[in-house]
Amino acid sequence: MATIEQLNKSFGIAGKVNFFTGKGALQSVEINTRNARSEISLYGAQLLSFIPSGQQDLIWMSESSLFEEGKAIRGGIPLCFPWFGPHVSDKTKPQHGFARLQYWKVNEIQETTDEVIIVELSLQQSDSSLAMWPYHFNAIAQFSIGKKLEVKLTVTNTGTENFEYSDALHTYFNISSIDTIGIEGLQDATYYDGFGMNLKTQHPAVLYFNTETNRRYVNTTGSCIIHDKDRNRKIIVEKTGSKVTVVWNPGEAIAKTIGDMPPNGYETFVCVEPANAYPGVDMITLEPGQSHTLSTVIKTEV
Repeated sequence: MATIEQLNKSFGIAGKVNFFTGKGALQSVEINTRNARSEISLYGAQLLSFIPSGQQDLIWMSESSLFEEGKAIRGGIPLCFPWFGPHVSDKTKPQHGFARLQYWKVNEIQETTDEVIIVELSLQQSDSSLAMWPYHFNAIAQFSIGKKLEVKLTVTNTGTENFEYSDALHTYFNISSIDTIGIEGLQDATYYDGFGMNLKTQHPAVLYFNTETNRRYVNTTGSCIIHDKDRNRKIIVEKTGSKVTVVWNPGEAIAKTIGDMPPNGYETFVCVEPANAYPGVDMITLEPGQSHTLSTVIKTEV
């Protein structure tokens, strides 16, 4: 693994892109331009912060997150791959796959003419990944940091046999209060509660929260809008390459059981995320040489 000095020499941009040792001695890169500030952990290729100029952070981080190798970081945008949620047959394997538990390699950092910084990281199979999932792959995580945020996860089958996987961009949004926000864009969509298999339909135009919410909306490809009236802003969440939209907030009782989340942490975040998560609905199958890209675009209206 490259050192901080080597990373800055190869990829740093004076005054705009800087690699450093972050919490828990995990390597991170910070981006600072006239458009936005952001931080990305190389461990897990996990975006930790995105602050458009003149605004509050759009991304929520748990103040109790462990920042420890071998453990997931709570908050930000974890990359879930090659499975979403618990492993279907072996609950001893890590929740949401192994990609968020490994260091990713820096491939490239670019600056565009309008001061958008593009960070590209990659992950391939290793002895440890092959022990959990016996396939050869190349995963590219690309982050475009500008007035808006775009995150892409592209997976290529580099092996000699087909494989199937699920994935998600598990975004934690920073909000004023779960009691006062609403999410628009899911009217008449069908969803499963948790990993249940009984389909329900959301009829209201706006989803509000008063208890634990864990919905997986299927066959939906449209955008969502988080209305945060207390902060006088709308967060617009677009996506491509996904047929499932997950909306999650643990509520008070479950939040108290999550060790890396403050008991009241549930009050100031909501997850709205693009995913491919269900066998027979949207799992991704790749033949050798094929690729698939899951992406999200996040922006605000104030």
